[in-house]
Amino acid sequence: MAKKKSGKTSEQKEKSTAENAEIKENESSVSKEEYDKLKAELDQQKDQFLRMAAEYDNFRKRTEKEKLATFDNALATTVEAFLPVADNFALALASGVDSGDDFRKGIEMIEKQLDNAFEKLNVEKFGERGEAFDPLLHDAISRVDDDELGEDYIASVYQKGYRIGDKIIRHAMVQVSN
Repeated sequence: MAKKKSGKTSEQKEKSTAENAEIKENESSVSKEEYDKLKAELDQQKDQFLRMAAEYDNFRKRTEKEKLATFDNALATTVEAFLPVADNFALALASGVDSGDDFRKGIEMIEKQLDNAFEKLNVEKFGERGEAFDPLLHDAISRVDDDELGEDYIASVYQKGYRIGDKIIRHAMVQVSN
């Protein structure tokens, strides 16, 4: 039968044992001052690492917010370009001009399509007669006496206001009751 050879020769075993003994000797020879110095250096490196990790996390969050803000600003600019078209369709319907029923239905359909497109983009209309006046949302053009409404309510709307979430795209232009 063949004998199995061990992975290390006796010479390598002696060398390994000597190295282990030297390491143990070095460990015990470290003074209290050196230990404290090394511990302080380790604590400093750990603190530096934690700060860098926190900075990276803040950078990641800030970048995500900026990306969303850029998208919202681009969307707001695009929607703002379509608002005069929406206003003109609303004016055409409100004018009450006696035109053919088919023409009126066509304008109503186009206005409804615009409203649906705005809804899909999370664009919200505001500024209706009877709403409470809010100077953060509405631009008051004039004041009028209105027996039906109390003070500081919207009496009539000249232009609807539009917003996406908390971002105002256009303030509503309104007439306010006294």
